[in-house]
Amino acid sequence: MVRLLNVYTISAFAALGGALFGFDISSMSGVLGTDQYKTYYGNPLGTRQGGITSAMAAGSLFGALSSSFLGDRLSRKVAIQIGAVLWCIGAVIQAASINVAMLVVGRVIAGLCVGLTSSLVPIYQSEIAPRTIRGRVVSLQQFAITWGIMIQYFIQYGCSFLNSQAAFRIPWAVQAIPALILFIGLFWFPRSPRWLASKDRWDEALRVLAFLRTNNNDINDPLVLAEYKEIEDQIRFEREEEVSSLRELFSKKMRRRMFLGISVQTWSQLCGVNVLMYYIVYVLDSAGQTNTLLASSIQYIINMLMTIPSILWMDRWGRRPVLLLGAVFMGLWHFVMGGLLKTFGQPNPIPNQPFTWVVRDHPAVTRTILACSYLNVASFAISWGPVSWTYPPEIMPMRIRAKAVSLATASNWAANFALGLAVPPLLRSIKWRVFIIFGAFNVCAFIHIFLTAPETKQRTLEEMDEIFEHGEPLWKSFKGIKASNRLENLAKDIEMGMLKIHRSVHVEMYHDSTASGSSEGSNG
Repeated sequence: MVRLLNVYTISAFAALGGALFGFDISSMSGVLGTDQYKTYYGNPLGTRQGGITSAMAAGSLFGALSSSFLGDRLSRKVAIQIGAVLWCIGAVIQAASINVAMLVVGRVIAGLCVGLTSSLVPIYQSEIAPRTIRGRVVSLQQFAITWGIMIQYFIQYGCSFLNSQAAFRIPWAVQAIPALILFIGLFWFPRSPRWLASKDRWDEALRVLAFLRTNNNDINDPLVLAEYKEIEDQIRFEREEEVSSLRELFSKKMRRRMFLGISVQTWSQLCGVNVLMYYIVYVLDSAGQTNTLLASSIQYIINMLMTIPSILWMDRWGRRPVLLLGAVFMGLWHFVMGGLLKTFGQPNPIPNQPFTWVVRDHPAVTRTILACSYLNVASFAISWGPVSWTYPPEIMPMRIRAKAVSLATASNWAANFALGLAVPPLLRSIKWRVFIIFGAFNVCAFIHIFLTAPETKQRTLEEMDEIFEHGEPLWKSFKGIKASNRLENLAKDIEMGMLKIHRSVHVEMYHDSTASGSSEGSNG
């Protein structure tokens, strides 16, 4: 019988933290084209609108940087709850805002939450998940983001027909509901077993592992004990190194991993998908699309549906080929969009518009640009969307995981902030060239990932040192690293009595079967 509370349900619920980010994206993109928003806030254009949009990313940058301290000190779970409280405060301020300044403050506070949760939810998910389904479990973060985008967009779309300030105040206020649910629900969920072990709460760590891996909470299950032993060995090794986690973060040994984690998160923004998320209304308007709000809703549905294949099969496909193919296709769609706008576009004759380049009287071109937008989002949803959240936390060792992921996620929000601020004025100044730039970024991402990113599927978190230090060029992992049997072999040793782990968490490795009756371990 499948238990209601298991790795999948815990991870899916924690992913509500990702849904909050999705709520923010569509709460802004859905409101940009409404007359109610334009009238009340003075039709913000260019840098002014960019400042409103990017305010959330600015808060997220600081939230991500603070996540390592809070996540290590208070636990991943409690830090996520703090983020949920901040989101509720931000949502209330946005809904009650009387001017642009107050709206920006609300978005900054909400951004603090998004920075915390976007860093810590993938860490929490990766630390509770078995290696065989870790990609699938952490992908739930991106799936929740897509659901948040879609749900909030349709709330916003429905409210757009209200001829009052409620058209934008209601959607901003209802964002507090999922955060409240997340805050309350987490009280019943376990802390990360790896965090518990790092705090020397070994008995709790073993019980949580048993709860997550077995249906009957069996702490004597060989696979549970084998995973526990790997965690213990890794933490002991890290402590014996006697290097501060901050110094280790930038050490020669970790520098390559640190830069790779930062790069994956940064490329996920520079691929250009958020231009089509935040400012799709502007893009489709300039392409000659009439009902932009309805056309945008289809994009968000595609975004949600195309995340599902990656959730189901990422642990079979691997991380590396998915990133490479995603960069190829996203670059292609950007180049096509930029080329069509250049060839068939003309200066916008209407002043005071968010865009200064338009396509008119070319319905086939308009439909092609719309299709490319859909295909671009679909390519992101099946590749970089889920993998960019999965990869950074799984390549970092326990000692520096929270700090490393916080820096990687901070780079995501720094790029998000820059794009949110810059894209509106860029659409007015360099026009179609925006899409050529993002196409070029995808080419660069492909080259970088091909040369530096190893495959990590089917490996435990404790095996990542082996992957990065085997001595061969990382790009050779294109052939794929075979799934490790180390955990299963360790479990067999426990079953055969070669490795004995006591309830008191003492561990000893026996070199022959005759020693099992007389020796006692004492290094727990």
